Amino acid sequence: MIAHINGKVTYRSPAYMVVECGGVGYGIQISLHTYSKIGESESIKLLTHLSIKEDSHTLYGFADEEERHLFLLLISVSGVGTNTARMILSSLKPSETKLAILNGNWNLLKTIKGIGPKTAQRLVIDLQDKLKKVESPDQLQSAQFNNPAYEEALAALIMLGFSKAEAEKGLLKIRQQNPASSVEQLVKLTLKIL
Repeated sequence: MIAHINGKVTYRSPAYMVVECGGVGYGIQISLHTYSKIGESESIKLLTHLSIKEDSHTLYGFADEEERHLFLLLISVSGVGTNTARMILSSLKPSETKLAILNGNWNLLKTIKGIGPKTAQRLVIDLQDKLKKVESPDQLQSAQFNNPAYEEALAALIMLGFSKAEAEKGLLKIRQQNPASSVEQLVKLTLKIL
């Protein structure tokens, strides 16, 4: 219905923003991922999804097509509504969410507020095949490591004598269990499992 909004930001918070377009202010629900990608930009273009329910019309905004596509996949799963999907996208980056689903890591998904073990397993079961058609776990894993914290932790582990493949495998496992780890935490926790 409304594919995107291009306009001036008149109000912003980590979960909600108002974008003025053609003299009309559109209230748009956003994830923390979108909030961080937009930054302090005055004029923005948000891709959108309009959710129509009996009692509300809610507009959801996304910084990129990857996030919007993942949102639509998430809400297609029974028991996952728009607010739960937004919580998932606020807790993990889209690439991390996809990687967790592709690898069957429902333990990581159940750490997200509002996601229980059954819903996490349902996400994996329902979306794993759909994602495999368009995503490669290897591509997503390499994208994971294009992160300064990963690169520093990887370099430190290699300097400590571990092979690159061994260090990457350990780092990936730790990152899935502890998504917000610093370089020091990544190295310490990876050393414990290597």
